[in-house]
Amino acid sequence: MEIFKYMEKYDYEQLVFCQDEASGLKAIIAIHDTTLGPALGGARMWTYASEENAIEDALRLARGMTYKNAAAGLNLGGGKTVIIGDPFKDKNEEMFRALGRFIQGLNGRYITAEDVGTTVTDMDLIHEETNYVTGISPAFGSSGNPSPVTAYGVYRGMKAAAKEAFGSDSLEGRTISVQGLGNVAYKLCEYLHNEGAKLVVTDINQAAIDRVVHDFGATVVAPDDIYSQEVDIFSPCALGAILNDETIPQLKAKVVAGSANNQLQDSRHGDILHELGIVYAPDYVINAGGVINVADELYGYNRERAMKRVDGIYDSIEKIFAISKRDGIPTYVAANRLAEERIARVSKSRSQFLKNEKNILHGR
Repeated sequence: MEIFKYMEKYDYEQLVFCQDEASGLKAIIAIHDTTLGPALGGARMWTYASEENAIEDALRLARGMTYKNAAAGLNLGGGKTVIIGDPFKDKNEEMFRALGRFIQGLNGRYITAEDVGTTVTDMDLIHEETNYVTGISPAFGSSGNPSPVTAYGVYRGMKAAAKEAFGSDSLEGRTISVQGLGNVAYKLCEYLHNEGAKLVVTDINQAAIDRVVHDFGATVVAPDDIYSQEVDIFSPCALGAILNDETIPQLKAKVVAGSANNQLQDSRHGDILHELGIVYAPDYVINAGGVINVADELYGYNRERAMKRVDGIYDSIEKIFAISKRDGIPTYVAANRLAEERIARVSKSRSQFLKNEKNILHGR
């Protein structure tokens, strides 16, 4: 991998390699874009097959956070940390404190958070060394478990998608299939049930299935059968890459709106959904409730304020549909355009301001 060529191609700002022999820390911090503000993105710990894979993942995820934060209307750029190691075997206090010192050394250009393989406890250790961390324990002023907030954002985004597809955002009487019944999906099912939707669900965890059936009267189907159900809305809330050549032809839903990350196996699958007339709510926009929630910690967490911003996911999804129709493009492309247009506007405004300041300085 030619790192500088890759960084130049996608306009990355910074790549930081962090090593601490005493604790065994080997980490990479990628900062993609800080036009809108400091880069915010989680710290992921994973057993990467190679250092090159870890670098690629850090860069890819950082760029994704730029788009996610921009589309969510946050004054934050995109960044990510990856830690090379087994999250079940290789963790220690010194490792995360060392990472905290490296983050502190970036002087606010990057703010971290919990991600795959890391926990609130890990964030608390980072917090021992820096304030540039979110998702810490509530005792330190954190927002706590983000799952209910993420679910609310998905619920609001789903209503916007229903309005686009059916002319009304009411979900009463709608049949909705939910793939995966983790913490976010359970809370989403609660919102849908309370509005009068009919639920068709699947999961590989029987306890999770039993809970949703008991609490919300859901109908259960086998995992492989979830795609072909006669439903109004399909809500993927588990694995990524589930919209692909095999599954899309099975869909009978008019809307796809769920919390799972990276739902499209390839960008062309977004094109196929568009051609089929299926309304797709881009995943990184509809599932942004969690990052919106932790971002509020930077101002001194206020749940009412955070939830009001999460409520705005409805408007963001509507804007994406408007761009899609305006430009004749699939919604996943429209989501990228929404983020890029916002970054471009701020960049232009900043450039003009600096130009004006320079002219004043030189008496012009």
